[in-house]
Formats: sequence, structure tokens, C-alpha cells
Amino acid sequence: MTQPPTQHPFSEELIVATGGPEWLTAKRRESLALFNGLELPSESVEAWKYTQVSHIDFSELHPHAKRDAVTDVAQLPASVQKRLNGTDVGAYLVLDGPDVVYRTELPAELRAQGVIFTDLKTASEQHADLVQQYLYSVVPAEVPDDTTIAAPGTTPSKSPDPSEGKFSALAAALWTNGAFVYVPRGVEVELPLGAFRVMSDAGSYTATRTLVVTEANASVTFIDEQDSEALRGTYAIGAVELVVKDGARLRYVSVQNWGEGVTHIQRQRGDVGRDATLNSLVVTMGGTLSRTEMQSYLRGQGSDSEMLALYFANKNQHFDHYTLQHHAAANAHSDLLYKGVGDDQSVGVFSGMIKVDLNAQKTDAYQKHRTLMLSTEARNYSVPQLEINANDVRCSHGSTTGPVDAEQLFFLKSRGIREEQAEKMLVTAFLEDVLTRVPLKSVVEYIEGIIAEKVGAA
Repeated sequence: MTQPPTQHPFSEELIVATGGPEWLTAKRRESLALFNGLELPSESVEAWKYTQVSHIDFSELHPHAKRDAVTDVAQLPASVQKRLNGTDVGAYLVLDGPDVVYRTELPAELRAQGVIFTDLKTASEQHADLVQQYLYSVVPAEVPDDTTIAAPGTTPSKSPDPSEGKFSALAAALWTNGAFVYVPRGVEVELPLGAFRVMSDAGSYTATRTLVVTEANASVTFIDEQDSEALRGTYAIGAVELVVKDGARLRYVSVQNWGEGVTHIQRQRGDVGRDATLNSLVVTMGGTLSRTEMQSYLRGQGSDSEMLALYFANKNQHFDHYTLQHHAAANAHSDLLYKGVGDDQSVGVFSGMIKVDLNAQKTDAYQKHRTLMLSTEARNYSVPQLEINANDVRCSHGSTTGPVDAEQLFFLKSRGIREEQAEKMLVTAFLEDVLTRVPLKSVVEYIEGIIAEKVGAA
């Protein structure tokens, strides 16, 4: 397929307008130059084979309009108010497009222990040393080279196509704000922290970034939620960097429920140290086109990564999930379970890779993808993959796709349950083994509510 001419729609004036320290401005300029030099990924790029983005014309987009801060929760969008009334986070930020419009303070006892929770723009000024040390270290502007370390004389895996970094470069150059969390060595944060992101400007783009750093033997849970009304021709570009030092524990939850017309493209990546644990949950419910990459780099011996996801695509939604479990050290464990539902004329894509490096002996890795199809017009593409270069490992992968069990549906209907409610019950039961792994009651209830709306049983 012929690529459109390379577009240079973003000027350095946008970088200057974002402000920040000199080192950050220099990095933004480098990232913008990289973005301008890269083509959009085409179907010839294996990782983007089933998701076409060549139609995107960045020159038609404008930056999301700025928003003023509010002093009362009642001044926030109704969807955010509803979530805040039902959430159990200990502190949170609310961002509307590029701006923090509302926030709550971190409890005093956590501040006294050195925990930092603020927006990333503020952090880059007030905690410059920390931000400069970790920003772009896990999700750089260019696509990470995740080539497997292979045995001498053998051919390692092919490096990613440079175009796969197009959106990462954009996110690195033009991010306006996001969330920053820093938990010092040995500190345990019991209540979750969270960021609630909304957009309200159709035809715009917003670029946000999350940076969570858990030092050795620290622990924290962070929840990223995205929500909007229908916004035609609107783009949400993002990057999430998760630093999990030796012995630390981090639980990261992303819930994407953008309105119709939004294109969501985000790369999430965790760097997991020795005996550390990263639990991630990706929930995709909204937007018209969504591409989410979740990658775990198991750097340290004894590291552990649990990667969970659930999604429900209906109408003409197109959801693409790309995952990587990269075992670079011995005695590490990873477990991936992605479950999805497809209805109407929707399209679901899953491409998952387990990579095991040469010296990553005693690797224990699992990958499962399951899809429930509610419509004969919906499509699903599933590509589970293994690349193993160690000889003492236990790895498995698999994928299944199938319709709702007609007998189960008939049984429920025969008991007087209307079809929409019966279908909702079967869908919820199908997703239950993911939901039961999530110890966040308010998040689970929120997800179940979205599922009910999708099947018309709310």
C-alpha cells in the first residue's frame, strides 16, 4: 500500500508553549524530529497488520483547548462526578485535555514518608532530578529494541520496524501533562492513587503521560481512567512508564471508556526488577479505534508479571491489543490472560509474544487469549507467539474464539430471564475469571456497569 507523503504538521512552537526545563525541551525537540522522519505503520508491518492508520491526517487536528481549574466536584463532567462518588482512591487528579482541573491532596502521613503524587508537568519542575532520571527510560521516543538475546550462531528475532515508534515519538514530543507517582524504598501505599482523564474538544488531540516509580520493596496501586462523550475525529495519544525496582510491587489499572469518534493509541511498558511484581489490567470499552500495547520487561531474577485485560467491542469499534512478555532474566514468571467480547460489526485484534532470552533459564510463562463472539458479523484476529532461546523453560500459549453457548442462553430464557439480561449474565460470567483477580471493588463494579450498557441490560 502506498504511504501518503510524510507530514510535518506540528511546529516547535507547540513544544515551546508547553514550557518546562531546558533538558525536557531538548528531548521534546529530538522526539519531534524523530516523529517527522517516520512513516505511519502500514499493513506490511506485522505488528500493525490488522489495524490501519494510514488515513490519519495530523494536519487536520488542533491541540485540545485549555481548561480552567474548578473548585468543586459539582463543576466536573457528570461522568467524572459519578466515578468519583463511587471510587475508593486515596488521592486523585482530574485532567480535562491538557490541564489538571481538579485534584485532592495526598494524605499527610504519606507525604511525610516521601511519597510524591502530582501532575507530571509540576513534577518536572519541582522534582526535576527524579523526573529526568526516569522519564523516557521505559517508553522512549523510539520503539524499544526488544530483540531476543539468542544463542551464538543462531538468528535473533527481527528488530521492530522503525515506524512502530511513530506514535511514541509524538507522545514524547507533545505530551502536555499526566501523572507522576514516586514511592520511596520500603514504603507501602495502601489506598490506590488515581488519575481521571476526560476530553471535551472534538477534532483535537491530546497527549498524556504516566510515570510511576516504585523503589525497592515499595508498593502502590495506580488507576488510570479515561472517559468522554462522543467526540468525532478526536485523538488520545499516550505513554505509560512503570518502574518496579527490586522487591517492589506495583498494580496498574487502565480503564479506557472514550466516547464514539475517539482514536486511542497508547504504549504501556513495565521494567521489573529482581523479585519484583507488576500486576497490570487493561480495560478497553470505548472509542472507535483503540490500540493498546502492554509490555513487561522482566529484567531481574525472580521477577513476576501478571497481565490481565478485558474488552467489549460493539457497533463499528476496532480494538487492537499488542502484548510482549520479555524474559531477560532467569527464574522469572509471567501470566497473561486477555478476554474479549465482539458484537455487531466490531473488530478485535490480539497479537501477543513471549520472548525468552538465552540466559533466562527456569522461565515460567503463560499466555491465554479468549474471545466470545455475540454476532456473526464481528471479526476477531488472534496471533499468539513464542520465541524461546533457553532450554530449561515452561512456556505455553493459546487462543480460542467462539459464540455464546445457545443451550445456556436458552436455559436462562426458559427461566423467564429476558434475552438482554441473559446475554449480560453470560458475558459477565465469561469475563469473571479476569474480574475476580482484581481486588478493586469500585473498579469491578464500574466495568460491570459498562458491560450491562453494552448488551442493553443496564
